[in-house]
Amino acid sequence: MARIEGVDLPRNKPLWVALTYIYGIGETSSKKMVSVLGMDPMMRVVQLTDTDVARIREYIQGNLQVEGELRKDIAMRIKRLVDLGAYRGLRHRRGLPVRGQRTHTNARTRKGPRKPIAGKKR
Repeated sequence: MARIEGVDLPRNKPLWVALTYIYGIGETSSKKMVSVLGMDPMMRVVQLTDTDVARIREYIQGNLQVEGELRKDIAMRIKRLVDLGAYRGLRHRRGLPVRGQRTHTNARTRKGPRKPIAGKKR
């Protein structure tokens, strides 16, 4: 089983799909990485040799910010906005949508489940 950046890659998936299981690597960066390394994107993870895994690991460490390092960086950016008192920071603090979406309806993902308002019955 290939383990890269603390993530076990699924064994029977194509290489480019398996790499997207790593936080911070999407379809585009996965396909680009595979082409730069000169590997077949449709090769299964099971077929990877130890040298292939080592090459992928080196490429990721040298060129991409992934997993814990990326999560920490994003958290620090949000914390900076909150500490500054910026509008986006206030939206993060209140748990509301940050990028201008409507909140009258929708926004349930960000706001959480509906909370009943007391005294609203007739």
